[in-house]
Amino acid sequence: MRKLVLTIALFFAVGYFSHVLAQTQSGSFFFNQESKGFTLDKNEGKRVVEYEINFNKPFDKKPKVVLSTTLLDAAKDTKIRYSISASGVSRDGFVLKAEVWGDTQLTGIGGYWLAHIEE
Repeated sequence: MRKLVLTIALFFAVGYFSHVLAQTQSGSFFFNQESKGFTLDKNEGKRVVEYEINFNKPFDKKPKVVLSTTLLDAAKDTKIRYSISASGVSRDGFVLKAEVWGDTQLTGIGGYWLAHIEE
């Protein structure tokens, strides 16, 4: 009887975690001067670059996206002003937007993203 209960519990745990993992996807990003359309190292004022991120598998419904920055390569003589955001989020992906302003000169920016569905 004890083996049966443990087997059933294990079956439900595997099913639950499979469902949770299916509702979460993650990845990393890195853009620099060699990336197409990269302008965060040029001129002054507001500059924006956008890159499309596609999920490996479409979600059942529109997910929430969380972004984190783990790398900034900036010119030493400028202030660091930047923003990253996710726009156009859909079941299939989103657009990652990186923005700088003022005299900020970024030659590279990188980080991670996490997309998930709230239950």
